[in-house]
Amino acid sequence: MGYIKSAALEETGYVVLDRYNQELDPKEWLDIEYNDWKSSGDTRFAPLASAFGDIECNGFWNHKPPRTDKDGVWIESQTEKAPNLTRRAQEPGANVGRCRVIELQPTPYGECLYNLHQDDNNRLNPDGTGWVVRGFFNLTDDTESYFVLRENRTDPQGETRIALPAGAQLIIDTQRLWHAATHNGTDPRYCLITSWTSGPELDAYIEKYHGVNHVDSVEVAQDVLDAGYAEQARKDAARAAYYAAKGQAEVRAMSEA
Repeated sequence: MGYIKSAALEETGYVVLDRYNQELDPKEWLDIEYNDWKSSGDTRFAPLASAFGDIECNGFWNHKPPRTDKDGVWIESQTEKAPNLTRRAQEPGANVGRCRVIELQPTPYGECLYNLHQDDNNRLNPDGTGWVVRGFFNLTDDTESYFVLRENRTDPQGETRIALPAGAQLIIDTQRLWHAATHNGTDPRYCLITSWTSGPELDAYIEKYHGVNHVDSVEVAQDVLDAGYAEQARKDAARAAYYAAKGQAEVRAMSEA
């Protein structure tokens, strides 16, 4: 039967929406409660919706009963402090699973490449239902930072680098694309991440905000790119050697973040 997916994401695995006027909203992400939940980089997360409405970030399949990343329960103590972020996450009208704000500390390009991962959005997702993708709404004005997308984790061919000013809005099939953020700056980067179920509601939302599936990549100096490739290879080799020394095969599992 197959999953219900958005045609707009079929070609490249991502769309970029109209930029949001972030300056009109208060900095609600500074008022909510964070967990020291590690993902790709030095991170914390502040959940707005979780499996049972608790301030925790675990995958829904790790709860009892286990389920896919759908039907998240909104956390009143968080949403009352962040009504605008909650409104934006709910605006598409699509089913919401996990919804949270990520706080990412500065992360250079080479570290970002090592952090590239795919998400395990659709574990336990029944065939014939909507495929879970993720929205990324950049909250801080990270003009020197960019999101990195690859079809193949270690192959830079076709790499897409998407700029991250305040108000940047992306929707990404993060189970298909390897992804992470290069954050060049001194202050943390904040971004609202929402798991949405694909379907007519999400399609209409993408159309409303003029989603495009091709953007020009952020230009990065060749020496920075080359140094990043070398750093990724060095860290990958060190990781493989660590597991080999323990007599274990390296497994790079999908991220639950």
